Amino acid sequence: MAFLNDFFSASPYITAHTSGSTGKPKDIRLLKSDMRLSARATNAFFGIDRASVLASPLSQDYIAGKMMVVRAIEANCRLIQLPVSNEIEIPDDISHIDLLPVVPSQIASLLSHQEYAGRISAVLIGGAAPSAEQCKSLTDAGYNAFISYGMTETCSHVALAEANDADRTFHAMPGINFETDTDGRLAILAPEFSFARLQTNDIVELIDSRSFRWRGRADGVINSGGLKLFPEELEALYAPVLGSRPFYVCGASHPLWGQAAMLVIEGYADTDEIAAALSNAIPDHRFLPKIFRTVASLPRTSNGKIRRIVPS
Repeated sequence: MAFLNDFFSASPYITAHTSGSTGKPKDIRLLKSDMRLSARATNAFFGIDRASVLASPLSQDYIAGKMMVVRAIEANCRLIQLPVSNEIEIPDDISHIDLLPVVPSQIASLLSHQEYAGRISAVLIGGAAPSAEQCKSLTDAGYNAFISYGMTETCSHVALAEANDADRTFHAMPGINFETDTDGRLAILAPEFSFARLQTNDIVELIDSRSFRWRGRADGVINSGGLKLFPEELEALYAPVLGSRPFYVCGASHPLWGQAAMLVIEGYADTDEIAAALSNAIPDHRFLPKIFRTVASLPRTSNGKIRRIVPS
């Protein structure tokens, strides 16, 4: 109700909060006209109209939760606010949902309720990148899922990738185009939006003006003896070995290579055993972690995103 009051107030903008996963959390002013444009694009992509039913287990304190409300407003359709929890419970009397947004920590709940797959037309994954294993499990369970790329500044996603796409190629939403600078950083071209052009700090492989493959954050790249390593790509390599154990990769100082990949694991772990398993699974030694750390709990933001910081 608080967000609705803000959205229908006389002010041309609302205030949204960033999560702080790539820097300090901050407040951002978003034009309501931009939010409406974004909502219309998403509604068009998913075929959402006044007969549709949306449901959301996300907090309206953050942009993803706010935008579900705006999508419902623009389509003049029903929105069901589910409890904000990692455990998703869909009431029995809700026979069909056209769009359900989730964050990766909520995927396990969907997988434990495989019967939901027949009741949900599309699952929209945001907040952080899901693992390849999570995507495969969702697809195998019958869910039609999409991975979003976007940020608070763009009023939610500007591109989507199908969860069953092993290459994870992101395709632009209507009215959006892409280009890169000389360093390979993505720029978002959105002439109908107030920001028009937004330079990001994300390194991508640009396929064409409307599609790309994401590699990682420019500010997180690890320069190890001249080899550029992206923590996000290394995490995808390590995930099959680490399984469900929470972990992340970051760069740490190294006397020989300048920087090296550090694998930070939550809880007790036999790092020698994990190092041997990774060595067997990854034939190119350049992509193996050179430093291992275990911590009682990984650093996270207020909404659960992991923060890649070097442990003290």
